[in-house]
Amino acid sequence: MFGSATLSAFSGGLGSMPALLALAASPLASLRPLDLLVIVIYFGMTIWIGFYLKGRSNTSEEFFMAGREMTAWIAGLSFVSANMGSLELMGWAGSAYQYGILATHWYWVGAIPAMLFLGLVMMPFYYVSKTHSVPGFLGLRYDKRASTVAAFSFAIEMILMSGVNMFAMAVVMKVVLGWDITFSILVSSIAVALYVGLGGLRSAIFNEVLQFVLIWGGALLVPILGLYQAGGVSGLKTRIIANMQSMTGVSADSYFHLWRDTGHFASNPMGVHWSGIVLGLGFVISFGYWTTDFLVVQRVLAAHNLRAARMAPIIGSFFKMAVPFIVILPGLLGLVLLQNADGSRRQLVGEDIVAACSMSSSTGQVETPSACSAAMAKTNLTPESQKKVLAGGPDAELHSYNQALPLMMVRYLGPGLLGLGITALIAGFMSGMAGNVSAFSTVWTYDIYKPLINKHGSDSHYVLVGRLAIVIGVAVSIGAAYLVMHAHGIMDYVQALFSIFIAPLLATILFGMFWTRATKLAGFLGLLTGIIFSASLFMWVKLTPSALATVALSPDAKPMAENVFRALWAFIFTAIVVLVVSLFTEPRPVEELNGLVYGATILPTEEPVPFYKNELIWGVVVVILFAVLNILFW
Repeated sequence: MFGSATLSAFSGGLGSMPALLALAASPLASLRPLDLLVIVIYFGMTIWIGFYLKGRSNTSEEFFMAGREMTAWIAGLSFVSANMGSLELMGWAGSAYQYGILATHWYWVGAIPAMLFLGLVMMPFYYVSKTHSVPGFLGLRYDKRASTVAAFSFAIEMILMSGVNMFAMAVVMKVVLGWDITFSILVSSIAVALYVGLGGLRSAIFNEVLQFVLIWGGALLVPILGLYQAGGVSGLKTRIIANMQSMTGVSADSYFHLWRDTGHFASNPMGVHWSGIVLGLGFVISFGYWTTDFLVVQRVLAAHNLRAARMAPIIGSFFKMAVPFIVILPGLLGLVLLQNADGSRRQLVGEDIVAACSMSSSTGQVETPSACSAAMAKTNLTPESQKKVLAGGPDAELHSYNQALPLMMVRYLGPGLLGLGITALIAGFMSGMAGNVSAFSTVWTYDIYKPLINKHGSDSHYVLVGRLAIVIGVAVSIGAAYLVMHAHGIMDYVQALFSIFIAPLLATILFGMFWTRATKLAGFLGLLTGIIFSASLFMWVKLTPSALATVALSPDAKPMAENVFRALWAFIFTAIVVLVVSLFTEPRPVEELNGLVYGATILPTEEPVPFYKNELIWGVVVVILFAVLNILFW
């Protein structure tokens, strides 16, 4: 799940930006020619896809909605891939390194129920109304005022998030490979602008499917080899407990339980209560993101029929449940491989290198130079990094939580494979950027430009506006990336973007979709005042840190708990406003709500299909797997 909590996880690394930039002068790894070739081929393929699909993106329906021709599998994979951006990959590997298996909540309870709800319940209304965006649905259900508020908030959110994705990738490439930050930002932004600008949403979707395959192919070896070296799951658990027992105020065994230790804020590493996980994350943040955030909903709307649109999130949910294997596990491995005996973080170094490069206590020289050289030659660490590793002490503390995943790649992936792993990271970054930019283009064109600036343009005119919006969006995103570079605590700000906009939007949409009595004024005032209320809570905690205990209901709460509870309070506040205002204002006639509200809509009937193609049956299978996983890791 890619919401406020994801960003909180990521803030542990990029929040201390000056420290990261200081490390950039000494890259951790160097790429061989084969690695560079893999990366060049990837960039070439993404741009080629854009040129290849340009001829199929001439109308607004083709450019903005991919002609609504995607199969359930393509839409489902794109649905998941659009969510696997830089903060998703790097942030949750770092979160697992920091909090243990509790980070998995953001993949399971924080995603699966909401994805099923989108596919089985909400999709008929989005799809049948033929809306091009979530703000467009609000315009149909309420009026232009609610749509405009949602559209501007989406546009701001998408551009700023695209900039953060750019900067996140640039920092990782700088620290890991020594690439210039400006070079990384420009190359990635130009590639995204080309393939999305040429091929529209269709190009973004096909590249996201390619990126999905690359992410799995590039990152899969890390957990496999890491678990093998750690002695399997039991061996990993034993070593983590031994490492963590002396450095935390909670039981080290808590790093391996999802629910057992969430009865009290102080009993788990994340400092969160189960009520916040279930209500704040599992309901408000999760449902708010997966069912209302246009970045992911747009992919499902591109499906070729209603059944495919309903199946896409269900297909995506299977892969979402599996993603922790390539994201959470590397973070857990970091608890073993990236910790000193006293619990402090250190630079990645293999045990074989420690043994081969041990120094004599009398001479201070490496005891077996030839063995040491042979061990070092097998790694991708640069000579400068090798020296700092061997030197130990403060100079060896060369990583933040969120460098866990690339550091594991440096450790386990040899020439060619490291290039594939780095390409997987770049693919994740660019997937997030492309998703934000394509969503911005659609929202700007259909929900801001068309209703407020030019209502009577031709179809080709709106396609041109969409392409220009992509170029402008990328340019503004580059500016946002450089603003991030000079800001402190920027991830707190980005975290606020999601909690401020998503929770009020969810309440507004749910009331509009399931209550015929919700009125136009209620939708507008609920969304607007909910955003203001959520922003006020954020600023209150920001300016008065002691307020965290009030917002999160406990003096033992930590920032992660504040995230989920702030979203819950914003949702409740918005719901109250919509309810009260609706009761005192005139509702729309029920006959006007056909296709927009349950109870006023005759849902389309679908042709019978074999049981193995029935979305309800696969939904039940997902629920069973979801329950089993939560019980196994209770």
